[in-house]
Amino acid sequence: MASSFAALVDTFLEEAYEDSPTLASSLGLTDYDERLDDTSAGSFRRRIERDGAWLGRVRAVGDAELSPAERIDRDLLVSVLHGRTLVEPLEAWRRQPATYLNPSLNGVFSLFLHRLRPERELADAARARLLEVPRTVADGIAHLDLGRTPRVYLDRAIGQARAASTYAREIVPNEVAEPAAKRRLAEAGAAAAKAFEEFAAYLETNRARATGDHAIGEALYSALLTQKELLPFGARELREKGTEQWDLLSAEANRIAKEIDGGSWQETCGRLNKIHAPTPDGMREEYAIWTERARAFLRDTGLVTLPAGEECSVEPSPPFQRPILAVASYQRPPAFKDTLHGHFFVPYPPDGTTDAEVQARLEGNCSAGIPTTAVHEAYPGHHWHLVMAKSNPSAVRRIFGTPYFNEGWALYAERVMREQGFFTDPKHLLYQYEATIFRAARIVVDTSLHLGEMTFDEAVRFMVEKGNLTEPNARAEVGRYCSWPTQASSYLTGMLEIVDIRTRWLARRGASDRPALRAFHDAITAAGMLPTTLAERAISQPGQSLTAEASSS
Repeated sequence: MASSFAALVDTFLEEAYEDSPTLASSLGLTDYDERLDDTSAGSFRRRIERDGAWLGRVRAVGDAELSPAERIDRDLLVSVLHGRTLVEPLEAWRRQPATYLNPSLNGVFSLFLHRLRPERELADAARARLLEVPRTVADGIAHLDLGRTPRVYLDRAIGQARAASTYAREIVPNEVAEPAAKRRLAEAGAAAAKAFEEFAAYLETNRARATGDHAIGEALYSALLTQKELLPFGARELREKGTEQWDLLSAEANRIAKEIDGGSWQETCGRLNKIHAPTPDGMREEYAIWTERARAFLRDTGLVTLPAGEECSVEPSPPFQRPILAVASYQRPPAFKDTLHGHFFVPYPPDGTTDAEVQARLEGNCSAGIPTTAVHEAYPGHHWHLVMAKSNPSAVRRIFGTPYFNEGWALYAERVMREQGFFTDPKHLLYQYEATIFRAARIVVDTSLHLGEMTFDEAVRFMVEKGNLTEPNARAEVGRYCSWPTQASSYLTGMLEIVDIRTRWLARRGASDRPALRAFHDAITAAGMLPTTLAERAISQPGQSLTAEASSS
C-alpha cells in the first residue's frame, strides 16, 4: 500500500506532466506526445501559484512520516520548488523569447531521437506539435516586454528561430519514410517554419527596444546557491573560489606545458588548438574514437560498473541548438523506458557559418582536447552517470536534479580518469587541466556578470584570455551564462564538493583502491542527480550496503 507521501508525489508528478507534455514525452511517457505546453499568460500565472502551494505542502511533511529515502526525495522536491519560487519574480515568460521556442523544438526532436512508437504515430504526434507552433509564437509576441528583455536573450532567440525554421521545413519531414506521413509532416513543418520566421522577424525589427538587464543580482544568486543548491556559501565567496582555483590549476598546467614545448599553458594550447580535424564530420569521428577508448578503459580497470545494454551514440548536434551552443552536450535515455541508449552531441556550426568561423569553432574542439570532452560527456561522465541514475527506484530522483551534481560529476569524471592514468599523452593531460581551468574561469565570469560587475564584452575577453576560447565560442558561451544564471558555476563547484564527499567516504572505510572507488562511484551516481549535500546523505544512510546497491545497477 502506497504511503501518504507517495500519493502526494504521484499527484505532484501528474500535475507536472499535464503542465508540460514535452517533459512527459522526454521521460518516455508517450500518452502526452500529441500535446504541446500551454504558453498562455494564464498558464504561467497558474504555475507560479501552484509552485508556491506545492512548496508549502511538501515542506509540511515531517520526518516521522517518512523513510530515510523519502526524506531525501522530500528535500529534493523542496530544493526544486524553492528554486522556482526564487526566480519566478524575474518573469522569464515576459523577458526570455526562448520560452516560446524550446517546448516545440525539444518536443518534436525528442520524439524522433528516442523513437518509442511506430513511425506513423511519431509522425502524427510531431505534426500535432508543429501545428501548435503558430500559437506559441503568437503568445511570445503578445507576452514579451521588450523593455525588460536583455539584448543577448533576443539575439540568441533570433538565431535559434531561424535555425528552427530550417529544421521544421527541411529536416523534420525526412524523419519518416511513408509518403503520406511525410507529406502531412511537411505541411505542418511549413506552417511552423513560417511562424518561426515571423518570430525572428519580429525580434529583429524590435532589437533596439530590447534594453533589459541580464544580471540577476547578488542577493538572488546567493539565495540560489544556499537555498536551492544547499551550498554553504554565496556569490562573492564562490567567485573567490573560482579565482583561487584558476591560479592553482594554471600553475600545474604551466608545468605540463613547459615539458611539452617550453611555453605557458595558454601559449601551448594556442599552438595545439590549430591541430584539429579539417571538418565537423572529422571532428565527430575523433570524438567517437575517444568515446570508445574511454569506455574500454572503464571495462578494463573496473573503475565503475557498466550496466548491461548501455549505449552512447556520438552524433552531430541538433540544427536548432547550433546557434546558441558552441560546446558538446548530452541527451539522456528516457527515465521511464527500459532503453539505456544516450546521445552525445558534437558541436557543429550553424548553417551559413563562414569558412573562417568554422575553422575557429574547430579550434575549440582540437584533437588534443577531444579525449577530455569524451570522458566528460560519455564515460564515465554524463552518459554513464545518467544510465546509473535510472536504476534508482524513486521517480522523483529519475526526473529532478541539479547541474551542481550532473556537471560536477562530469568534471569529476575527468579528474578521476586523470588520477587513474587514462591521459597518458602530456598534450591530453594538459587539456584536462585546461578544461578545469575553463570551468574556474566560468565561475569568475558567471558570478561577475550577474553581480553586474562585468560587461558582456569584458566577459568575452576574459574567456578568450583566461579560458582558452576562440572569440566565436566565447560569445556563444557568455550568451549562455547571461541566459542561465548559476549553471556555468556548477561544474567546478560540484566537482570539488564530490571530491570532498569521496575523501570522507573512503576515510570512513579505510580504503582507496579501485574496488573502493568503484563502490563509491556506483553508489553516488545510482542515488540520482541530487544536490551534493543530499547525495552524501544518500550514500551514508545507516545499514546501506553500497556494494550490493552497485552490483544490482
